[in-house]
Amino acid sequence: MELSTSQLKAINHINGPALVLAVPGAGKTTMLLHRTMHLIENNINPNRILSITFSKASSLDMQNRFKKLFPNSSYNIKFSTIHAFSYKIIRDYSRISNIQYMLMDGNAKGKYDILKSIYISINNNIPTEDKLETIISDISYCKNKMYLPKNLHGFKSEIPRFKEIYFQFEKFKEEKNLIDFDDMIIKSIDILKNNINLQNKYLNMYDYVQLDEGQDTSSSQFTLIKYLCKNHNNLFIVADDDQSIYGFRGADPKELFNLKKEYKDLKIYFMENNYRSSKNIVNTSNLFINNNLNRFNKAITTENDFNTPVNIIKVKDNFEEYNFIEEEIKKDKDKTYAILYRNNICGLGLVEYFERNNINFNIRDSKIKFFNHFVIRDIINIIEFSEDLSNINLYENFYYKIKGYISKKHINYLKKHPGKNLFRILMDYPGLSTRYKENLSHLIRDFKEIQKSPLDKKINLIMYKLQYDDYLKDSSEKFGNNYKTLSEYAYYLEYIAKNEDNLSSLIGRLKHLENLMKKPNYVESNLTLSTIHSVKGLEYDTVFVIDLVEGMLPSTKAIDDPKKSLLEEERRLFYVAMTRAKDDLFLLFPKKHNSNESEISRFLAELTQY
Repeated sequence: MELSTSQLKAINHINGPALVLAVPGAGKTTMLLHRTMHLIENNINPNRILSITFSKASSLDMQNRFKKLFPNSSYNIKFSTIHAFSYKIIRDYSRISNIQYMLMDGNAKGKYDILKSIYISINNNIPTEDKLETIISDISYCKNKMYLPKNLHGFKSEIPRFKEIYFQFEKFKEEKNLIDFDDMIIKSIDILKNNINLQNKYLNMYDYVQLDEGQDTSSSQFTLIKYLCKNHNNLFIVADDDQSIYGFRGADPKELFNLKKEYKDLKIYFMENNYRSSKNIVNTSNLFINNNLNRFNKAITTENDFNTPVNIIKVKDNFEEYNFIEEEIKKDKDKTYAILYRNNICGLGLVEYFERNNINFNIRDSKIKFFNHFVIRDIINIIEFSEDLSNINLYENFYYKIKGYISKKHINYLKKHPGKNLFRILMDYPGLSTRYKENLSHLIRDFKEIQKSPLDKKINLIMYKLQYDDYLKDSSEKFGNNYKTLSEYAYYLEYIAKNEDNLSSLIGRLKHLENLMKKPNYVESNLTLSTIHSVKGLEYDTVFVIDLVEGMLPSTKAIDDPKKSLLEEERRLFYVAMTRAKDDLFLLFPKKHNSNESEISRFLAELTQY
């Protein structure tokens, strides 16, 4: 294949540190593989070349592509993830020290149980599944930033007494010789710095280190990679700061900006030609990403022709989004299509819609735990309780989340005085005021209305008549949750309930959808549903980006960030979504999102300026 001038410049770089800034669709993998062969042709031992990739899938892909690109080559090139390489160092250390480390990520439940126990001992209450997920996420972030419990650099967590939980978790693992995924990097750095034998071995093992997807590399990962190059400085990084979208994992484009300070002889190469997208998409996305201030000065260009303009589509609501997309994908069944969204919960309505309409699809890396989310559990419990107002065990789970002013002492009274209707029993509570009795009468009427209503209306009544929506707002403010995300669980539950007759069938449908979102695999399908994060590096003929409203993309947290760094990352995320499209790009704004009037995303407003 014919290589471009900019690709050849990067390929021909041999000695010394280098940074290759490659825009979307620039052929960076092709360049990296040719550069590897170029090193070998210059009498460099292939066993002394280490190529680090972002994921196991990408390392296998690079290995396969190298074999296809150079079919007559018998060289065994080492393509590895940073974690696999780190684990190799740890295993070597285990053999020397006779300390056996056990990897705990293979047993996620064990990790949850340990953190749950630590949380209870410190905070004296039981954490929700969401809180445990947040703890794991926050610890992972701290590890990737190399923040230890004794020095968190001002890191703020919404988890009460997070620093103590983090410290106890690390202490527990150390005592049991347990390590998790993020420990691998920190542990391997520590080993190399403190064990002279392994330091000599690994610092002299490779003469050339290549890093792919450098913008997604965290502080701890960069520290390890740069340490491996300490003796020779032959570090070759391929990256695009405009595609740095993993800040929540500790990645930061500042690592790339600082390379020039660390390596005075750093060579920077630019690969700015996009081979993927139409001129319309390239020009629009280039103008858009220029709104970010903290970036390398580069311009994305293409030799591809103009195609259809980038389409900003305004629709009535989410379901009109789905209808619009369905009509578009029917027009050409030979094309590949992707529907992209900010987070997994947005995909739930799509899955319900397309499955009901017998349209096959594939879904990428969906980790949603819809059925077990506390909002879903609460609403199902309330519906179930409306069928049996004597069920104190159910009522005890949610009484403080709805209107009624029921207290713990009232609950204890009800436990001692069982009967058919808890509210009528409570009427006999000693010293109850007339106003309080009126509140109980209202609750009886409300629950009777819920009992008699269609399933979807039951959910609406719970949200607004029982004021469960107020609880979601209050808890979001109190615990730092995202109210928009929480309310979406109820919104999509109501949407799914419209097609179900009773609670039992609704629960069955939820379980079916959850299974469907884990591993749907229709070989013949040309339609992919995905979060934007999960689709990076891929391309499709036509791309739909949905739910482009303020508070979703960009997120509320990013909008409120005074430093604007989160907003710049959200802009990069939108840029990644745009540049997945080859021919057609549709950007959809629902005037009503989650049943509420919505404000158009500022990113769409920026696009209309061009």
